[in-house]
Amino acid sequence: MTTIIVGAGASGLACAIRLKQNIPDCGVTILERMPQAGKKLLATGNGRCNLSNTNADGYLEVIDFFTSIGLVTRTEEAGRVYPYSNQASSVLNILLTECDRLGVEIITDCTVAEIDKNLCVKTNKGIFKADNVVIAAGGKAQKNLGSNGSGYQLLSSLGHNITPLCPALVQLTSSSKYPRMLKGHRVKCNMAIQLDGITVKEDFGEALFTDYGLSGIVTMNLSKTVSENFAKENPKKCHAVLDLIPDRSIDEINEYLNKFHNLKGILGDDLSDIIEKQADGNISKTAVFAKNWKLIVTGTKGFDFAQITSGGAKLNQFEHYQSKLIEGLFACGEVLDRQFECGGYNLNFAWYSGIEAADRITFLYKGI
Repeated sequence: MTTIIVGAGASGLACAIRLKQNIPDCGVTILERMPQAGKKLLATGNGRCNLSNTNADGYLEVIDFFTSIGLVTRTEEAGRVYPYSNQASSVLNILLTECDRLGVEIITDCTVAEIDKNLCVKTNKGIFKADNVVIAAGGKAQKNLGSNGSGYQLLSSLGHNITPLCPALVQLTSSSKYPRMLKGHRVKCNMAIQLDGITVKEDFGEALFTDYGLSGIVTMNLSKTVSENFAKENPKKCHAVLDLIPDRSIDEINEYLNKFHNLKGILGDDLSDIIEKQADGNISKTAVFAKNWKLIVTGTKGFDFAQITSGGAKLNQFEHYQSKLIEGLFACGEVLDRQFECGGYNLNFAWYSGIEAADRITFLYKGI
């Protein structure tokens, strides 16, 4: 039994290793478009590789998988799981070492041009034929690291429907001058996204002011809503509304202002000065601005800066990551329409779906 995997990213590598663990004598070949396997992995978690989360579906299966190949992990705040070394390179190295030990063939600089319904894979390095083909080519985010959206085209050509695609977990751009004035400042706040004045999504977390607009975890988690809005032909007016002091009421802030006359003891000098100037020194207005600080949002930084892609191949056309349309075709990872918030959830899904796809192939082969 032979399997071709398109893409040597997280889901593809996990799928290949699990297959060889399950069926040692099967043939597994990974076709990777980039010169190097797993390049995007090296950039995850700011180079530390936030590979899972204790609250994610399939977390135990993912940790068992990594334990089986010798990777030791540590858990930090909010359930974020990292390699014990705190180095993304150690995760990639142990995956590639295991692929080599198990006899997984990885062909780099290999571009897949077409896959037909008989699972004949045409590439710039020849034609490959296999019993199973797994599409693990990632999304469209950060194409310089390997994800150029080709997986969607391959699945679409085989009859699979692809939902609208837009960048997600991405920074927001703003025409307001204040983020530039506050560049480098971080605040823990409640952030709401308003479209034509109506709040459509909100979350709590850290926001980072930048020269282009907003970054930080809370910004990333809300960015999908912004991307979807600006992908429309007639997008609505968009604002990010920040509650800069979420644990105090307006009355409590007013009481503080009446006593100390400014918010420097809460927000620091720079942000306090901006809020007070906007309110023309009026104490009541200052409290309102601090709880409802509006910044114009003009869009996102786009796919080149996004961590993931929102949208993908429709899940209802797959069962256990096996295509319902083409026998022997599977898909896993970001190419599917399955996205999560920051915190290791998306990478966890990549590993987990790759593992599950391999287990499904094993089940169909062995009948167990």
